[in-house]
Amino acid sequence: MKKNIKWGIIGVGKIAEKFATDLKSVKNAQLHAIASSSSLERAKDFAERYDAPYFYDSYESIFQTPDLDAIYIATPHTSHAENTLLCLKHKVPVLCEKPFAMNLKQVQTMVEAARENDTFLMEAMWTRFIPAIQKTLDLIAEGRIGKVRNVQADFGFNAPFLPEKRLLNPNLGGGALLDIGIYPAYLSLLLLGYPSDIQVISNFGETGIDETTSFVLGYKNEATANLSCTLKARTLTEALIYGENGYIHIEGRFMEAKRITLFETDKKPVKFNFPRKTFGYNFEIEEVSQCVREGKKESSKMPLSISVKLISLLDEIRQKAGIIYEGID
Repeated sequence: MKKNIKWGIIGVGKIAEKFATDLKSVKNAQLHAIASSSSLERAKDFAERYDAPYFYDSYESIFQTPDLDAIYIATPHTSHAENTLLCLKHKVPVLCEKPFAMNLKQVQTMVEAARENDTFLMEAMWTRFIPAIQKTLDLIAEGRIGKVRNVQADFGFNAPFLPEKRLLNPNLGGGALLDIGIYPAYLSLLLLGYPSDIQVISNFGETGIDETTSFVLGYKNEATANLSCTLKARTLTEALIYGENGYIHIEGRFMEAKRITLFETDKKPVKFNFPRKTFGYNFEIEEVSQCVREGKKESSKMPLSISVKLISLLDEIRQKAGIIYEGID
C-alpha cells in the first residue's frame, strides 16, 4: 500500500490556497504539483509558497508530473465537469470542489467517466468530514433527540458588488444557491434524505443571479426543513436539528462547526467542542488520501450516489425558482 499521497491542484484561487495550507497538516500527504490556466508566473508563485516541486501554465500539462496520486479541482463551478473529465481520462483520482457540476446531466457524465476509467472520484463536501458534524450524526443515531422532525439552516453574507467576479457572474455559475445554499441543502439531505415536496422563493440581482433563495422541504415521514441562503445580509449561519425528545444546535458557521450543543428534554444542555488550527479541509484530504491508498473508487461517507441526489435537489430548486444559466441548462 502506498503511504505518501502526492497531490496536485488545478486552479490557484483563494480556496486552493486554503486547501494547500491544510494539506501541510495532513500526515503522509503533500502538495506535488500546481496548474494555473492564466499564467506560469501565478503557478510558480503558488508552488513556491506551498513547496510544490512542479508547476504548469495549463491544466493538461499537470499530467506530465511523475508520481501524481490525486488532484483537487479548485476552479469556478462552470469548469468542474470539464476539469474532472480531463483528470479521469488520465486515470488520476479526483476531489472536485462543490458544487460537483452545474446540473445533473454533467454530474452523471462525471460519474460514468469515473466508473469507465475505474478511477476514484469525490465531491469536496468538507462538511461531511468535520468532527462536529460526525458527532451530530452519532448523537442522532444514538436516539438522543428522538426522530428528527425539523431542520433549520441558513448561510448568508453581504457580498460586495463585483459583477465581474465569480460570485455575482452567471457565466461562472454565480448566485447564492449553488455557492452557499448547497450547504443547507446538503445538511437536509444528510439528515432527512430526499424530499417529497419543495417550495422555493428567490430574489434576483441586476447581474441575473439569485441573491437570496429560501426553500422549504417536506418529507413523507412528516419531517420538514426550512433553509435559506443570501448574498445580501449577514446571517447566523447556524443549524438547528429538532427531534421529538430534544434538539441539537450546530453553531455558526455550521458547515465548518467547532461547537455543538445537545438539548435533551428535562436534562441540562451538553456542549461538545472540537477545536482545530486548520480551516477544516484536512479532514476531507485525509479521507481521500486513505481511499487512494486502499484503492477505493469512491468514499463510503461521501459516495457518488449522494452527489447525484444533491445536484438533483439543486436542479429541482433552481427549476422552481426560475434560476437559469444560459448556455448550460
